Amino acid sequence: MPIIALVIIGAAAGFLATRVMKVNTDVPTTIAIGVFGALMGGALLRFLMMVTGWAAGFLGAFLGAVLLIWLWKTYIR
Repeated sequence: MPIIALVIIGAAAGFLATRVMKVNTDVPTTIAIGVFGALMGGALLRFLMMVTGWAAGFLGAFLGAVLLIWLWKTYIR
């Protein structure tokens, strides 16, 4: 089951990443980009959490709050 979830999430992430970066790829390449990106990103985040502990959690919370404020100011007001 985790492999199926990884492929589905990877396909969605790859699709969004190729659109944001304006790259035209076929479906298998898009899925591969998403899956390998998820593996790399997950490993990096786990490493950062292990090394920095609560500071990484605080930084993530801060960046999430900043993003939420930016979205609110840009699209709600």
